[in-house]
Amino acid sequence: MQATALESDEANRILELEAPSLRRRLDGWLAWGFRWLGISFVAFHLWVLLVSPIDPTVGRPIHVFLGAVLGFGLFAAHRHARPDRIPWYDWVLIAASIAVVAHFVLDADGIEVRSFMGANWRDTAVGLAALVILLEFARRTAGLAMPIIALVFIAYIFAGPWLPGALYHRGVPWREAVNFLVGTEGIFGITTSVSATFIIMFVTFAAFLQTSRAGDFFNDLAMALVGGARGGPAKVAVVASSLFGTVSGSSVANVVASGTFTIPMMKRAGYDPNTAGAVEATASTGGQLAPPVMGAGAFIMAEILGVRYTEILLAGIIPALLYYVACFAHADLHALKAGLRGLPRSELPRFGSLLLRGYLLAPLAVLIVTLLSGFSPFRAAGLGIAATIAIMAGTFLAQRLVLQRQGVLPALGGTVLQLSEAICEALWGGAREALQLIAVCATAGIVAGVIGLTGIGGRFATILLELGGSMPVLALTFAAIVALILGMGVPTTAAYAIAAAVVAPGLIRMGVEPLVAHMFIFYYAVLSAITPPVALASFAAAGLAGGNLWRTSLTALKFGMATFIVPYMFYLNPALLAQGSLLAVAQAFVTAFLGVVLLACATEGWLAGRLALPVRLACSAAALLCIIPEGYTDLFGVALGAGIALWQRTRRNHALA
Repeated sequence: MQATALESDEANRILELEAPSLRRRLDGWLAWGFRWLGISFVAFHLWVLLVSPIDPTVGRPIHVFLGAVLGFGLFAAHRHARPDRIPWYDWVLIAASIAVVAHFVLDADGIEVRSFMGANWRDTAVGLAALVILLEFARRTAGLAMPIIALVFIAYIFAGPWLPGALYHRGVPWREAVNFLVGTEGIFGITTSVSATFIIMFVTFAAFLQTSRAGDFFNDLAMALVGGARGGPAKVAVVASSLFGTVSGSSVANVVASGTFTIPMMKRAGYDPNTAGAVEATASTGGQLAPPVMGAGAFIMAEILGVRYTEILLAGIIPALLYYVACFAHADLHALKAGLRGLPRSELPRFGSLLLRGYLLAPLAVLIVTLLSGFSPFRAAGLGIAATIAIMAGTFLAQRLVLQRQGVLPALGGTVLQLSEAICEALWGGAREALQLIAVCATAGIVAGVIGLTGIGGRFATILLELGGSMPVLALTFAAIVALILGMGVPTTAAYAIAAAVVAPGLIRMGVEPLVAHMFIFYYAVLSAITPPVALASFAAAGLAGGNLWRTSLTALKFGMATFIVPYMFYLNPALLAQGSLLAVAQAFVTAFLGVVLLACATEGWLAGRLALPVRLACSAAALLCIIPEGYTDLFGVALGAGIALWQRTRRNHALA
């Protein structure tokens, strides 16, 4: 199903929430030039990653500062700038960005030597220019919050000698600080390394899938599976978002991709605008937790932990399932309470026609198989892109054969041109979607560099140890609050990267398993997208639904309430991250499944009928007992939950008698 032209305009407007109203609409030779620059930019990365690697000393500056060239061309400096032209000061920034790239490309050997012997004044001047360019690049593509955070950390380098207590440090000379930050411990460190390899590959893979119309297939498949069930449109939103989320790293992009057709469908079925938007926002947010392509932060996590991405992928399966079980349970319970029905069969896609389009899942299958076979993530994504191109070529050839049977003889060159245009459109889409991630990953490198330069990370760890010495759950709650607050102002990737640098070491020193600590932080960074007061996914969904921003956000918070407990569940029982024997993992999943369902029932106040307040409290207790990873608590929880269900069913039967 396709969005109408009006819905497409609305989708473009909503996308601007991630880079507030600064996207330009160029035309003429400017549009042509930046489009081909973007295509070449992504093609260069594909070539470097899949065919001919280059020195990171050269590759990472090209990645960040040619990305900045695109950013200054495609994003205006302020809301009131003309959207169809590039002013002189942006051309100055573009020229300066190119000069930074030239410095690293033309003097790569000298820069590597001077990294041991000491930087010269030219290195320092270029470093200062690079920091200014990067902060402005991040401001335009990701908003003010990320540059402000980076500037606060930079200020800390120089303010440290005058600060009291744990914040004190001896200070760092300004030239040393600049050269350190514009190096492999700063903006060209782990976060940029991940951005220049895994992230750009998977963003491009997602763009190719969208161009191949796989997103439409996901929506139609969800319609066929659950559209006819009670509250069908809401369940379609949950299933479609989980499917689309497997290849999307953005909550807002997920909202727009599936919400443009699920939200109007929910409203037609009787959902009010606020509830329709909340269902879509909550479901879409979980897309960043859904393997095989989790949010971009998952690739950073693998690099920080020094493990294969497949280990992160496997660890993320059960938490993602629990997230969507909770979403589905809320959708079902809300439909029961409101008496909402499913869609009529006449409006549902036929399974037969869907089976004929099942080949659209082949790229995703190729990706999963190659990842599990031991291929590097970006090579697996490369094979997925190749499979997508093959599918598009087959589709265009099939269309040509249909026209031939109708007596039309299209030229083969026209089919080749169609395929070329589709490939270019996918590469261009990948370039546009990668810019924000490039900016925030490189800016997060500034924060990581300051932490390494000043040792503030160790002091945070000490504070966290003192806070959680006797109550680890208190320290975890502090970590969750930090991740949520960061995520309210910056994209999930940056929120996770900063929280991982500041908070994770303390959790690990406290005895939390490294994978558990990082997944815990990552999960809450993702949930920030539906956490007021800045809930981007909820705001985007409210815009599409025509609902109230705050009511939509609060309703999404209610729908996601059970999912806020999930990170504590895998802290208490790491088997939920696939750590342990198969039997332990299976038992943990079953009891956790029951726990999130019971918690959803308690939140919605419905289980085989409306729950009285004392019964809701008992249902909450049963959920928590199932969540606690002890055999006897699981038994008590299951028994209490079964007793509540039996009690409610008996009451309902008596009422009907």
